[in-house]
Amino acid sequence: MTPPEPTILLVEDNDEDAFLLRRALRLEKISGQLQVAPDGQEAIEYLDGVGPYADRAKFPFPDLVLLDLKLPYVHGFEVLAWTATQPACRDLRIIILTSSGEERDRKKADQFGIKSYFIKPPTKELTAAVAKALQEIHATAK
Repeated sequence: MTPPEPTILLVEDNDEDAFLLRRALRLEKISGQLQVAPDGQEAIEYLDGVGPYADRAKFPFPDLVLLDLKLPYVHGFEVLAWTATQPACRDLRIIILTSSGEERDRKKADQFGIKSYFIKPPTKELTAAVAKALQEIHATAK
């Protein structure tokens, strides 16, 4: 029996950036169910499985999160702070994909234990990191 496709939650408010990421993943033949949360509040609701995201068959808990930092309503760092308090998110892999190259943002992300931080647009290095994370997740699930 083949394992289910991994679920990737992209937290991104810019449709063009979401399109570019989808394209990059497709070009690198990285498969998975890509779910998109357009802001930080929806990302929290998705991860918490509340509201429209309560149906886990339709909105499975993600294997990997690609998180923008500059988001409307709830900032990316607020999403990170929320995940840090949630037992269900303890082992959740999060990769930052943002337009912010500011060193203070990198340092703050590091304080949350984020090891992968990429500047938009998506690059081969990002897709390689996504592929590696998904492989590691799949290997530990066995």
